[in-house]
Amino acid sequence: MNVQIEETWKQRLQGEFVQPYFERLTETVRQEYADGTCYPPGSLIFNAFNLCPFDKVKVVIIGQDPYHEPGQAHGLSFSVQDGVPFPPSLQNIFKEISADLGTTLPTSGNLTRWAKQGVLLLNATLTVRAHQANSHALLGWQTFTDAAIRALSRERVHIVYMLWGGFARGKSYMIDKSQNLVLESVHPSPLSANRGGWFGQHQFSRCNAYLKENGLQPISW
Repeated sequence: MNVQIEETWKQRLQGEFVQPYFERLTETVRQEYADGTCYPPGSLIFNAFNLCPFDKVKVVIIGQDPYHEPGQAHGLSFSVQDGVPFPPSLQNIFKEISADLGTTLPTSGNLTRWAKQGVLLLNATLTVRAHQANSHALLGWQTFTDAAIRALSRERVHIVYMLWGGFARGKSYMIDKSQNLVLESVHPSPLSANRGGWFGQHQFSRCNAYLKENGLQPISW
């Protein structure tokens, strides 16, 4: 499967790799990929970490698990590969950015451009079986990704955590709110966003204002 993780993350998470749960997780995921179609491609399972080294993280956006239809997932939460139609949640994210910052809507849903600026697009569960949402949710990935969040909160300051929806907001207890900015809202999916609490929150301008206040380059959303 050619699964590699970026060196600074490998150093922070090396204690997880030797745990029994991670050995079971690795074995199960390899078998799942061998038995049928899973997403993202094996080489992109740790894409979020590989594109955004530990010391470069400025923003964390937590998703639940990867998109589960062909051609979509490539290891970054909410992101789809070039040429793929925008899923509804991503459409709403882009609409809010446009309204908040006065920018034009992008033509690509590939958020690699964010990751390279320091946005950790982290799914709590890093793999999924084709056509079956949350099919890998109980394999142990969340223990691993929670460890990544804890490491950031322990060692880094002035990070903006964007927690969208009840699932992501459930991670807030791990974050040191005295030294970081936590922005919580409903999920950008149409079901939640259309009830109110997503549009008009100005999260992206608030994020950039906080980064600038702390001497950091804002994100070009």
